[in-house]
Amino acid sequence: MKKIFASAFLMLVAGGFAFGASPDENDVKMDRFITDLMNKMTIEEKIGQLHQISGGDDIVSGEQQVNSPGQQKAEMIRRGEVGSVLNAKGVDKVMQYQKVAVEESRLKIPMMFAMDVIHGYETGFPVPLGMAASWNMDLIEQMARVAAVEASADGVCWTFSPMVDISRDPRWGRVVEGAGEDPYLGSEMAKAMVRGYQGEPGFESDTQILATVKHFALYGAPDAGRDYSTVDMSRLRMYNDYFPPYKAAVEAGAATVMSSFNEVDNVPATANKWLLDEVLRKQWGFDGLVVTDYAGINDLPRHGIGDPVSTTIRALEAGTDIDMEAYAYHYMLPEAVKSGRVPMYVLDRSCRRVLEAKYKLGLFDDPYKYIDESRPDKDFFTDEHRAVARKLAGESFVLLKNEGNILPLRKDATIAVIGPHGNNRPMMLGPWFYPHDIYRAATVVEGLKEVSGGKAEVLYARGCQPFESEEYAKRVYFGKEFEKDNRSDEEILKEALDVAAKADVIVATLGESTEMSGESSSRTDLNLPKPQQDLLKELVKTGKPVVLVLFTGRPLTITWEKENVPAILNTWFGGTEAAYAIGDVLFGDVNPSGKLTSTWPVNVGQIPIYYNCKNTGKPMDQWFQKFRSGYLDVSNEPLFPFGYGLSYTTFEYGDITLDHDSMGEKGRLTASVTVRNTGKYDGYETVQLYIKDVYASIIRPLKELKAFKKVFIKAGESVTLDFEITADMLKFYNYDLDYVCEAGDFEVMIGRNSADVKSAKFKLVD
Repeated sequence: MKKIFASAFLMLVAGGFAFGASPDENDVKMDRFITDLMNKMTIEEKIGQLHQISGGDDIVSGEQQVNSPGQQKAEMIRRGEVGSVLNAKGVDKVMQYQKVAVEESRLKIPMMFAMDVIHGYETGFPVPLGMAASWNMDLIEQMARVAAVEASADGVCWTFSPMVDISRDPRWGRVVEGAGEDPYLGSEMAKAMVRGYQGEPGFESDTQILATVKHFALYGAPDAGRDYSTVDMSRLRMYNDYFPPYKAAVEAGAATVMSSFNEVDNVPATANKWLLDEVLRKQWGFDGLVVTDYAGINDLPRHGIGDPVSTTIRALEAGTDIDMEAYAYHYMLPEAVKSGRVPMYVLDRSCRRVLEAKYKLGLFDDPYKYIDESRPDKDFFTDEHRAVARKLAGESFVLLKNEGNILPLRKDATIAVIGPHGNNRPMMLGPWFYPHDIYRAATVVEGLKEVSGGKAEVLYARGCQPFESEEYAKRVYFGKEFEKDNRSDEEILKEALDVAAKADVIVATLGESTEMSGESSSRTDLNLPKPQQDLLKELVKTGKPVVLVLFTGRPLTITWEKENVPAILNTWFGGTEAAYAIGDVLFGDVNPSGKLTSTWPVNVGQIPIYYNCKNTGKPMDQWFQKFRSGYLDVSNEPLFPFGYGLSYTTFEYGDITLDHDSMGEKGRLTASVTVRNTGKYDGYETVQLYIKDVYASIIRPLKELKAFKKVFIKAGESVTLDFEITADMLKFYNYDLDYVCEAGDFEVMIGRNSADVKSAKFKLVD
């Protein structure tokens, strides 16, 4: 009994029991196993568990030179100097690495294999900002489950997803990877994705993979929207606006956390003990492992907080367990530990966390658990997976305008698809998607032909170049090949206008190219590229009905387009099934139901712009008034508000009724609203509930999303929805960072978007 207690105590000191579990028989068994293993490990082998390398090289080939990169990595693995591998694409490559680890190293410790599985693995889903626009958490969880099944079939047991960074600045390219600007919606999406990737507790199946909540923390708020730039904010804003999705993912059981590149309170996140130890582990109870972003430890000296050795030590002591591809732990920790600069318990703490993750995955029982060469043929790109992707894509599209009910289109129409995105397969996929075959997706032209059953005559013309210059294109694609058209601009435009003249309707396929969003893809101009703007203006001049099918990974400043183009369908980057989903929506087989999760600005001068802003002593009005917050040259209103999205039908909201006009902190009340489908089409409506704390001890937002329900309503019918309001929905972090709700007046608002709501008032009483 004393031995068991001592072992359990060591584990608690070193990092705690897994996922908040009590010290039951399984925990004690794991603790004994890992303690015994660590007693056999050298300092170098312990550090090896904290070392993650990139695995793009083959390491078993008789034709390779001994000093090839692959063979050098193999030697490191044989010496026990590598604990995990990222970017080893393909089950055969994963097998190469794992065999060396478990058959040729001294202690035969298995490795974990990780990859950025962001919005699908082989079956491509909408980019996360698009997924969020579906407001369908069940479908988003299914997406993550499909991604986990496919990734695990290829040997991957760990994904660096979900990215839950709140972002209110669409100049930042990585807004495409998150859920938008709202903490509540971001939290719901974070939980859904963690559940999907990890499945039921226990990791008993070979389709369950580790989820990573990233980037901890505040990465979505860089100055000027410039990736990797300085982040600076008050702790009140951290706790109330930016922390909630990270915390929600941790509470949902996320096994790992990735530290962010940016600073937090003037200390880089990767070396920030307050962030990684006080907040993450002590306040939130996280007991998994922390991994850096790519080579993040090497960035620390550039921040100016110390030399390479001292900053490496500082990262480990702060609670950063795994060094991704920086080789900083590998080269600098052995001497630091042997000299006493790093206490052994600090190294042991991180090593234990890594070994625990491997134990929970079942890799010590079966190092080849995720390596089955028969699975890719069975699990990749199946009809079932594609059906989920097509449905989610269709629900993610946001109808921004439909003047004169141009949409839906007739299936027997002659349609001119014009634009550089209309016949380009990789353009459907978006950033952060790396399947074995990037040409698997159908084109918009093919999708319209397929969905119309061959009835539509679909014509195509490129219309323009996607970029203003080849130099800009090279920056976008970072040296990768991209599709070019060597004809003159005049020739390309003439072909487009000739094609348009033959059509009943023009579908203009324009927008960002795949790599214009994502990491290191910040922009200061959020208009369509000028060649595309010019093309669109020429198409509108033809007098033909024009439908703009917009591809993007961020909000765009499409002010001219909103005023002049009759119909606009924002399709984000919808994945491998995007073309068919576009056909579904354009022809009316699917009624669009997507709603924006980021506010769209009129111009970049309004940024940052977001719905849940706070009031000021001189509150803004819609239009300029002297000595009020506002602009001389533009309205304060956004181009499209948070939560906005049209349908082919119309919905009418009744007044809100409350079953009580007051509640206590332990009580609850119900807010009810009746929504009627007053149009001709059946359709989904996302009914959104917002709450305003009228007076509080600190300034509170004008409104905050607190609940939503996506409901299907048949034409001519109505549905009454009940929302239960509890004290938890009224809580916030006060000036002392206590999580409280305060007695007083509240306003509840329910509507179709953040700007179009009905309201009622109630009190929270002591």
